[in-house]
Amino acid sequence: MAIGFDHKPGLVVYLTAGDPSLDATRAVAVAAIDAGADVIELGVPFSDPLADGPVIQRAMERAVARGTSLKDVIKLAGEIRAARPEAGLVIFTYLNPILRFGMTKFVDAAAAAGADGVLVTDLIVEEAGEYLIEMTRVGLAPIFLAAPTSPDERLEAIATHSKGFIYAISRVGITGTQQSLTGDASTLVARIRRWSTLPVAVGFGISNSEHVAQVGRFADAAVVGSAIVELIENSTPETAPGAVARFIMGLRLPQAALAR
Repeated sequence: MAIGFDHKPGLVVYLTAGDPSLDATRAVAVAAIDAGADVIELGVPFSDPLADGPVIQRAMERAVARGTSLKDVIKLAGEIRAARPEAGLVIFTYLNPILRFGMTKFVDAAAAAGADGVLVTDLIVEEAGEYLIEMTRVGLAPIFLAAPTSPDERLEAIATHSKGFIYAISRVGITGTQQSLTGDASTLVARIRRWSTLPVAVGFGISNSEHVAQVGRFADAAVVGSAIVELIENSTPETAPGAVARFIMGLRLPQAALAR
């Protein structure tokens, strides 16, 4: 088990765990891996997901209403690891669920479940001392978000402390699909590469094969989240795995081929 991208651009797929159910998330994750996803990000449902746009907010609300907990997500990670041992697996969460669970208990459980890394969306690297110590102790990769507005000092710190890959935010704001990528993303990736040789994955707004192809020109991987979460929202639990698999396979096709 390791985070890696065998081809460029790699694909990181975000799923809100427990939406519409834990069983459905497991089935979608396996289908996504089989369709070509290199890394699965399992989103931990949270009642106040300030960094997320309306699509993921709705998914979080549904999963929270069903009682999906961090403990459930860790168990789900273990099941996905058992089903697909070679896939990259990241737990994507806000800090509050970890603090409620207990930092030491969380990293021990995540490592035991077979997760490769953790991304805490609202934890900045300057305030991550205890977290980094605990992550290093159990061999988990800390993954940090780098934004176009991040000063050089923060980017250097992110490069120093990150493992696995660095998640570059394509724009300032919340998650959600967009029509086109801004030049901020390529500029940010170039800045990150001044301090790090780790793979850089670009997310926030990646929703079609054209976006993925654009990202592949300057970064190592594309992160697709809201587009897939919305596809799941508009599918039944039975049809969601097939719909997501077809979507992921289409992300590597030229736009002209998709239009036929």
